[in-house]
Amino acid sequence: MRRFHLHLVSDATGETCITIARAAAAQFQGVDAIEHLWSLVRTESQLRQVLAHVEAEPGVVMFTLVDPQLQALLHKECRRIEVPCIPLLDTAITALSGFLGIESRNQPGSQHVMDEAYLKRIEAMNYALAHDDGHSPTSLREADIVLVGVSRTSKTPTCFYLANRGLKAANVPVVPGSPLPPELAAPQGALVVGLTCHPEQLIDIRRSRMRMIGDIGETAYVDPLQVEEEVRQARRLYAEAGWPVIDVTHRSIEETAAAILQLYDRRALSP
Repeated sequence: MRRFHLHLVSDATGETCITIARAAAAQFQGVDAIEHLWSLVRTESQLRQVLAHVEAEPGVVMFTLVDPQLQALLHKECRRIEVPCIPLLDTAITALSGFLGIESRNQPGSQHVMDEAYLKRIEAMNYALAHDDGHSPTSLREADIVLVGVSRTSKTPTCFYLANRGLKAANVPVVPGSPLPPELAAPQGALVVGLTCHPEQLIDIRRSRMRMIGDIGETAYVDPLQVEEEVRQARRLYAEAGWPVIDVTHRSIEETAAAILQLYDRRALSP
């Protein structure tokens, strides 16, 4: 495993830096990036402190600074200490500026302002929290998306990922022997999606969860025959209801959410 220092410099929270840097690093096998996040860097004094750390632990520098003077200083000092310095926003901003015919504002943290979209995300987060694991079924009609699935099919984290996109997402568990809430039969405009998973992976995930809470006993929750039947019944239920189904086996939360968003957008475009 080859390890290297990765310095992420941002004038805001650094989320953009982290996302792009990790996506890039993931393309290289046998590599381990030691991340150093330097956020809210907005003055020359702050940047020089960061540069001192970069010089002490040289590696790759990626940044999302919009102040031209800070950018110039960072480029200059990185050349001096001979480390790569990669601007993550310049290409996109330059292309947009050329297309729109206007100059960018160069305002740090512009994507984090408390505008209507931000408040919508907060509202969606509160909704996901209040409607987790089948709670508050009477207000499912307010949902944009409802996820249905057996235990450990990543319903909760997927709902919160969707909430961060501003969508009200609720999730309802499929529990053997328990009926689904009647409100699920007619959630008005909500997209209902059934989540499924290969029984073997489901058992592994459930066993891991049981170990975390100190329960190492053998129960129907992890019995192979019971889990297979549980998954089979859930899929039958989805088919009868006419809900689209997404198999989350070997999918990350982000990949599952992306597939759900495709369904949601496709439905919005259909007449």
